[in-house]
Amino acid sequence: MAKVLLSIPDKFLNQIDEVAENEQRTRSELIREALRTYMKRNIMFDSKKTNSDAELLDKLLD
Repeated sequence: MAKVLLSIPDKFLNQIDEVAENEQRTRSELIREALRTYMKRNIMFDSKKTNSDAELLDKLLD
């Protein structure tokens, strides 16, 4: 597994660590899940937008 170095403000990192501790997860697990959720949501949003754009184009071409 690759490792990534990123900069996070101390206050935000403390919040991340609190959530991870409350959920009995590691910091890495929490951040991976957050990124998966973000990416899935964006893929779904892009898909809905693509469908919406296609419907609009169909209406304009009729």
